[in-house]
Amino acid sequence: MRALILGGTSDASRLADALARARIDAVYSYGGRTQAPSGQPLPTRIGGFGGAGGLADYLRHERITHVVDATHPFAAEMSRNAVAACAATATPLIALERAPWRKAPGDRWIEVPDATAAVAALPEARSSIFLAIGRQHLAPFAARPQHAYTVRFVDPPDGPLPLPDAHVIVSRGPFTLEGDVALMRARSIGHVVARNAGGDGARAKIDAARELGLPVIMIARPELPERPRVVRIEEVLAWLGHDARLGA
Repeated sequence: MRALILGGTSDASRLADALARARIDAVYSYGGRTQAPSGQPLPTRIGGFGGAGGLADYLRHERITHVVDATHPFAAEMSRNAVAACAATATPLIALERAPWRKAPGDRWIEVPDATAAVAALPEARSSIFLAIGRQHLAPFAARPQHAYTVRFVDPPDGPLPLPDAHVIVSRGPFTLEGDVALMRARSIGHVVARNAGGDGARAKIDAARELGLPVIMIARPELPERPRVVRIEEVLAWLGHDARLGA
């Protein structure tokens, strides 16, 4: 057996640790967008594969027997490529996919299907907007230049942003409720725009918005091809034929 983890998330890092402790032969793959990725206890590769065909070639060349898609829920292109490449090579595939956030009492969500709809949901009058969506997805918001945007990135931006009025915070999560409440108060945030990533590491902004009574424009997850999905690392280990209770 030789597994490939398509990673870049905290869930993927925890899975890598579990596979290393279980002595399962595996490779961890970063997409290459993070400038200083966290170290992993497994052999690591960084960079794209060159589409579904390139990934299929990699699976064959490296004799990968199992693929775990533990990418971000919004990494739709990579997930689609994984489905296509695994189908082309008859390689078993499973997705480790965190459950989406669910609306709770006190939440003021405006649920939208994509970033374009999120832009349309912003108010016309100037407001302070917290964009918690990643630097690759800012361009549509240039259509509403009247707003003051606060953006938070893992890495410093490598060029000018498409937003004329943007305050950049460089910080790596997980974040806390107290910290995000303080941030939103300090920046006089009026609206939060978030992608429904799920999980605990990025949830603080959603809870902070609830505590402050702020509306959250929540972008739904993209539609992906059907493939087996689990939410727990133990389920991945079982799929790989390892009993997590036995340890390494």
